[in-house]
Amino acid sequence: MTTYKTIDLFAGIGGIRLGFEQAFQKEAHTVFVSEWDKWAAQTYRENFGESPAVAGDITKIQAADVPPFDICLAGFPCQAFSFAGQRKGFEDDYKGQSRGTLFAEVVRICDFHKPKVIFCENVKGLMRHDKGRTLEIICGSFEEIGYKVFTKVLNSRHFGVPQNRERIYIVCFREDIAPENFVFPTHAGRKKVLRDILEEAPIPSKYYLSDRYMSVLRAHRARHEAAGHGFGYVIRDLDDVSGAIVCGGMGREGNLIKDSRPHSMIPTTNIKGTINSDDIRKLTPREWARLQGFPDSFSLSEADTHLYKQLGNAVSVPVISAIAKRIKAALDEG
Repeated sequence: MTTYKTIDLFAGIGGIRLGFEQAFQKEAHTVFVSEWDKWAAQTYRENFGESPAVAGDITKIQAADVPPFDICLAGFPCQAFSFAGQRKGFEDDYKGQSRGTLFAEVVRICDFHKPKVIFCENVKGLMRHDKGRTLEIICGSFEEIGYKVFTKVLNSRHFGVPQNRERIYIVCFREDIAPENFVFPTHAGRKKVLRDILEEAPIPSKYYLSDRYMSVLRAHRARHEAAGHGFGYVIRDLDDVSGAIVCGGMGREGNLIKDSRPHSMIPTTNIKGTINSDDIRKLTPREWARLQGFPDSFSLSEADTHLYKQLGNAVSVPVISAIAKRIKAALDEG
């Protein structure tokens, strides 16, 4: 049995690793992890253990200090290219770093180690950012260090999770082992709707919006509609799918649901007004995890604020797993 050594860069809470482990089973072994957000790193450790230790900022780590590996997993930061952000790309600055150029860290590490495969995930906006030149630069950088690059935009809703989430996936094979073509999967798993991922009732009252907050949301949407904008909260049909969940607040307000199952009307948090009488609530962190295809065995022990951010930044695990199975097949054939 071949064992492939993997590294997990910009690891987040480990969704890409989880998808590859599902596909490769015991034939994948993680030898290095890097994630600079301490709360995401904590969730990662809870679910994958302390070994290997989660290293911090990859820009501060020498390539020679990363153990040899066969597959690089890298969900490099997407905010610089996202339609939801300011889309500054390579000019983006966050806490003194350009998130738009952090892909260069993947190139740096892989140029030194020359792994068999590089796998990256990012927002769909990367395709059109700067009229396609940004993606061209990224793919060209991988080609320059000796890789054949394949890209595809896939929607999570076709892979057994009820979320309308389009992302670009980049698969790079080292030229000496690269297949002539790499065919991405287009779907996997049965179709699901929001009703399929709801937690059992009663849902804690803290997830039901206050009547005053509902009034604020309605007024906010009315202002935007009057200005000809479509911005505002959305109440999703339980027999449909959610919109893309994101780490900002509108990831929650954009995916509200009407849940009329029995629940307490007594607030457990400090809210203005009373709990709304229309049974409108936000999805819980566990429901967000299910929207991303994380199993219920995946530990979510931190405060909701951290979990919403982590899950909004995460990947859809079933999509990763489906692509990873194709990658494994290509490696086995080679």
